[in-house]
Amino acid sequence: MALQIGFFSVFFFVSLTIAQGVRTLNVRNYGAIADGRTDNKKAFLRAWNDACYQNGGSIVYIPKGVYMVGSVEFAGPCRGPIIFLISGDLKAPTGPYSNVEKWIGFQHVNNLIVKGGGTLDGQGPSAWPYNKCQKTNNCDPLPISIKFDFVTNSRIESIRSVNSKNVHLAIYGCNNVNVSKVDLLAPADSPNTDGIKISRSADIRITNSRIRTGDDCIAIISGSSNIDVSYVYCGPGHGISIGSLGKYKNEENVNGVTVRKCTLNGTDNGVRIKSWESLYAITASKFLFQDIFMENVKNPIIVDQTYCPHSPCNQETASHVQIQDVTYRNIWGTSSSQVAVSFECSKKFPCKNIVMTDVNLASVGGEGPLKSSCSYVKGRSFGRQNPPPCF
Repeated sequence: MALQIGFFSVFFFVSLTIAQGVRTLNVRNYGAIADGRTDNKKAFLRAWNDACYQNGGSIVYIPKGVYMVGSVEFAGPCRGPIIFLISGDLKAPTGPYSNVEKWIGFQHVNNLIVKGGGTLDGQGPSAWPYNKCQKTNNCDPLPISIKFDFVTNSRIESIRSVNSKNVHLAIYGCNNVNVSKVDLLAPADSPNTDGIKISRSADIRITNSRIRTGDDCIAIISGSSNIDVSYVYCGPGHGISIGSLGKYKNEENVNGVTVRKCTLNGTDNGVRIKSWESLYAITASKFLFQDIFMENVKNPIIVDQTYCPHSPCNQETASHVQIQDVTYRNIWGTSSSQVAVSFECSKKFPCKNIVMTDVNLASVGGEGPLKSSCSYVKGRSFGRQNPPPCF
């Protein structure tokens, strides 16, 4: 019901725009200069504030051209719905610029549409050499390209992000947000450039998008519920992941995730659930992976509850994340690893009620028949199974 309300509010806003001539605020009228060098942060903020503080709907319009803009936060609550229309290309400052969480942020806004066909260029190559977070937990993350905090009943569509310094698009504390027709691009070896990262959010839909990047195409982490991912092309990248989970003390349960009608091509993982070996207990449940095509994918189906991408790793305790009620249905294609299905579950909290129906994977590695590997998992299988199931 929440999603239907959100679509209605957006439809109402678009109808209102056409019928009543909602005010359009062109950032050039506020002093923005499209020369690719001048910092346009103040001009963008002046346009946003005028839109936010007036009654009724507004359009903040960034026309064609190349605009450099420093780290900026567009904050609400606002008095009416806003379309943030990016027709031009935005460039981040070069270099790592530390102590900044995000490049572009939207916070505490209801009824927001971000669209327009423009490009966000994070200028990642100037900052990636300074990324230390792949090797240690003691690091300062580089800025996220665009982040939505506590945004409700909103849409993000027809936006392109290239070479993000860190995550391309982050969603935190949001409700009823729809992401569609986004194109996220960074090299396969770019560090920590997750495509979309979702946390502590509910009723999020991602559809009809293409993600080619250096980390997870989509990562769904602590406190997320009712997430629907469909018609997403992923690759290169690390696949579509739930997690990592269990790393921090105050994490919340993750439940109700559907991934369907997606294609993964040349990724390091396919559909993955991952958790750290720690004492932090949460539940990860009610997941459906359905109608998914894998092409030359390493680890097409993987649950890894010993996840630790860099030392030091705590192997003195098992993961306290309970994974349960997970269904894999109609998954097919090719695997570049001999172990195509792997369940490395927690010895303290074994995976339970895992159901696999019609999984058909073939080898492209020439290493012999594909295999399944299971540790501490309780499940059932139905229909065609290749590789043969291990439960």
